[in-house]
Amino acid sequence: MKTENSVLMSQARESLKGKWGIAIGGFVIYVVFTIALQEIPKVGSLLGFLVSGSLALGISMFSLTISRNQEIKLKKIFEGFNEFGNALGARFFITLFTILWSLLLIIPGIIAALSYSMTYFIMADDSSIGPLDAIRKSKQMMSGYKWKLFTLYLRFLGWAILCILTFGIGFLWLTPYMGVTGAKFYDDLRNNSAPAVVS
Repeated sequence: MKTENSVLMSQARESLKGKWGIAIGGFVIYVVFTIALQEIPKVGSLLGFLVSGSLALGISMFSLTISRNQEIKLKKIFEGFNEFGNALGARFFITLFTILWSLLLIIPGIIAALSYSMTYFIMADDSSIGPLDAIRKSKQMMSGYKWKLFTLYLRFLGWAILCILTFGIGFLWLTPYMGVTGAKFYDDLRNNSAPAVVS
């Protein structure tokens, strides 16, 4: 039996104690860097896509560091660029597969996105794994737990609405909270790898 979502959220808050400042700073850097690239005239969209995989890998590394109560360094966000080729490959295939599933209907696309959601965490833990193998492993890990992850994200919906009411300021806290909770979810799956009963 995997850890309850409410417990994972509580664990995430515990890991963030005393680290909110650097956690918020890290996610602000990630968001600002991402938006800034996309605003570059003519090449912004392409450039944003090319580096999105490396940034996703870096923020996954950063989130895992906080989640595991390890030493936190802001430069961790950019360490995904050390695996630029694999990170870009993961972004390309995740985007391609999700789009293809979405052509059927929206729901298959959502299911696909949930299936691939552990990919960058897996790559953060194993720099030798290729993008397709990481995606395949993510699908295996998420077998039976896609609904659990979906309901975990739903728990943040009310907080997101409150953040909107604060003119977005609340997202400074919500975003790292969600990121570290996602890392907790990944570690819970990884550490309790018994096969699920329901797909």
